[in-house]
Order: sequence, then structure tokens, then C-alpha cells
Amino acid sequence: MANVEKISVSMTPQHAEILRDAVKSGAYASGSEVIREAMRDWSAKWAQKRDDIGKLRELWAEGKASGPATEVDFDQALDEARAELTAFKKHDR
Repeated sequence: MANVEKISVSMTPQHAEILRDAVKSGAYASGSEVIREAMRDWSAKWAQKRDDIGKLRELWAEGKASGPATEVDFDQALDEARAELTAFKKHDR
């Protein structure tokens, strides 16, 4: 790996022990491999989180632009949703 940057990472003794165990087991050749895999997993999770936050912001803006808030009878809304679900289940059979 010619193009790498060395950094120092602090971790709890418990995390350090898990890292050492992973290397000792033979699953990884070095602690660096463990950290690189963890970073790949975290990077994917972080990208998904950023996408989710962006979508929530869009939905928030859409909701605000849809007009003033109105009161909702949640019991009635729940009853309507249950009725729609029952009708859907009957129709789907």
C-alpha cells in the first residue's frame, strides 16, 4: 500500500482487546486491516445516514410548504386506516 497515511487512534481497553483478538485469531493480518474494514463499514453507514437526513429535510420542507397545520382526530384516522387495511386484505385474497 504505497498511498497510505498513518494516524494514531485512541480506543478503550476493551476495543483494543477485541482488535488484538481479531488479529490473534488469524482473521486479520494486522490491526490496520481491522480498522480499514471497520472504516469501510462505517463509511457505508455514514453515507446512508447522510442520505436519510437529506430525505427527512426534503420531507420537512414539503410538509411546511403544504400549508398551515390542521387538527387531526387521531382516533378517527386510526379507524379509517384499519378499515382500509381490512378492505385491502379482503380484496387481496
